[in-house]
Amino acid sequence: MNLVLLAFRLMCLAWLWPVTLLNGSHQPNKRRHKDVYLGENSKNQHGGRIDFKMKKSDSTKSLLIKSEQLLRIEDHDFAMRPGFGGAAIPVGIDVQVESIDSISEVNMDFTMTLYLRHYWQDDRLAFPSSSNRSRTFDARLVKKIWVPDVFFVHSKRSFIHDTTMENIMLRVYPDGNILYSVRITVTALCAMDFSSFPLDTQKCSLELESCWYNRLYINFILRRHIFFFMLQTYFPTMLMVMLSWVSFWIDRRAVPARVSLGITTVLTMSTIITGVSASMPQVSYVKAVDIYLWASFLFVFLSVIEYAAVNYFTTVEEMKKLKGGKIPADFNATQTMAFDGCYHDNDIALTPFPELPNTPNTERRRTATSRNSAAEPPPTEGTRLRRKKSIKHNLSFIMSNSYMIDSYSRVIFPMTYLLFNIIYWSLYS
Repeated sequence: MNLVLLAFRLMCLAWLWPVTLLNGSHQPNKRRHKDVYLGENSKNQHGGRIDFKMKKSDSTKSLLIKSEQLLRIEDHDFAMRPGFGGAAIPVGIDVQVESIDSISEVNMDFTMTLYLRHYWQDDRLAFPSSSNRSRTFDARLVKKIWVPDVFFVHSKRSFIHDTTMENIMLRVYPDGNILYSVRITVTALCAMDFSSFPLDTQKCSLELESCWYNRLYINFILRRHIFFFMLQTYFPTMLMVMLSWVSFWIDRRAVPARVSLGITTVLTMSTIITGVSASMPQVSYVKAVDIYLWASFLFVFLSVIEYAAVNYFTTVEEMKKLKGGKIPADFNATQTMAFDGCYHDNDIALTPFPELPNTPNTERRRTATSRNSAAEPPPTEGTRLRRKKSIKHNLSFIMSNSYMIDSYSRVIFPMTYLLFNIIYWSLYS
């Protein structure tokens, strides 16, 4: 009997053991599904409560979700402007220039860094608040709302600064007023007029336009400082012109000295003109600096031509004297021409012309001359005899006295260059 009772108990235990294991294995899964279900429901509850574990793992995302819920981002279509279908929305714009980075005459543009701020009202973003006067957001919220479509009209290159993050700020007020600020570096076209360069004043405009077809002009008046160009261009040019005048005080027989000085000043002026032209745009009109440089180059060139004329007239004068005079037997032409390649009357002992023999014709001429002089009345006291000299006679006189060309050039060249400077600076300054 006892054995039968023990076997019955063992059979009952064997039947209850799998049921217990089965219930134990399903119970954790039910608890896990219940937790997930409760977690999903917690996101959709009114009041926007978020699971504590999610908030702890990603607090930034949870705060952004709270901001979107506060501004009701999901309740409106922000692809449309505020008050779509009605009147246009007035948008205020102001610009704070941080720096003018560069102005390029060659490319005719200018680069500047500025803060571009927009002001408008969007009632869809109004929120109730009793303590906060405004709320500030970054670029992540800007991408989800409507902002004005303002662009730079004549922009060549532009970018928004993004170090260490995008330099964009959005400030929303409880009544729906919005301030949108962005930091931009823009390179814009500027049509410059170089007629008075470098004594010029340029007017460059930064133009902003919207698909409402309105355009905002921001004008910049740029005045160039002349001191840099005085040191780099004008002073060296003046010195080269005055250096070319030194040859007027050098002996006309010193051919190597005067020629080398003239060629040096001409080449230096060519270098200055080339350097200035390389840093300027290729325009089809004449600039003020071109007028000054080429006029100065003309003065330097004329100083070289002046010595060429002096040397030529000197050679012609000496050759005439050599042909009309008698050359002594001990004359050494090699020593005389070794200095500058020309004959000079100071190095040659010329004999006087021989007297003409007395002939009957000569006697008649002398008698007629004495009679004519006796027939003419003597000049009265207080009168002066003047004889008009023709231009040809004056030129022949200068050619026969070539040293006078240097004497005149010492006065004419400086006075003419001074007059040119007075006229130039009075017109362009």
